[in-house]
Amino acid sequence: MENYFKGKNVEEEIERSKIPFKDIPENFLWMQVKGGSKMTNLISHATGILEDKATTAVVWTGAGVAIAKAISCAEILKRQFSIPHQVTSLAYKSVEEYWEPKLDGLETIIVKRQVPVIHILLSIQDISDVNQLGYQSPLGKKFWENVSSNNPKKQQSFKSKKSNKQRKIENQE
Repeated sequence: MENYFKGKNVEEEIERSKIPFKDIPENFLWMQVKGGSKMTNLISHATGILEDKATTAVVWTGAGVAIAKAISCAEILKRQFSIPHQVTSLAYKSVEEYWEPKLDGLETIIVKRQVPVIHILLSIQDISDVNQLGYQSPLGKKFWENVSSNNPKKQQSFKSKKSNKQRKIENQE
């Protein structure tokens, strides 16, 4: 690769119409998180919109290195406003990197990659399809638990393991 220099990048754009959720309100807020975005700016903007009650749903989208930042922003906003409904979806977008030759006689190299993308829908209003993939209920039920079950299993409490040093101290007392 020492005979090439990096040229342009051509990325597939993520469009508002291609967000993979069913029954999103028309006036949802779409927060596109980039790698260089400041979390305080993102959260303060979304907070202002939700406090004004201009919308009841927020979609956070992050691609590549921005995925962790999008998740963090969504979790902060979810805790701040006690937002009960969340749907998470993973997808990919294609990116083409062009490498231009430094020497005559070499061809341009095109590298095609698939970059992961996450979409997180936070909704204050009820979501109509609670059986869709990635839905997290406000009741804290896990996906493997039956939603219509009247007899929930008791949660087991697990004792934390103690180190040998802690056991010796307890035995001496």
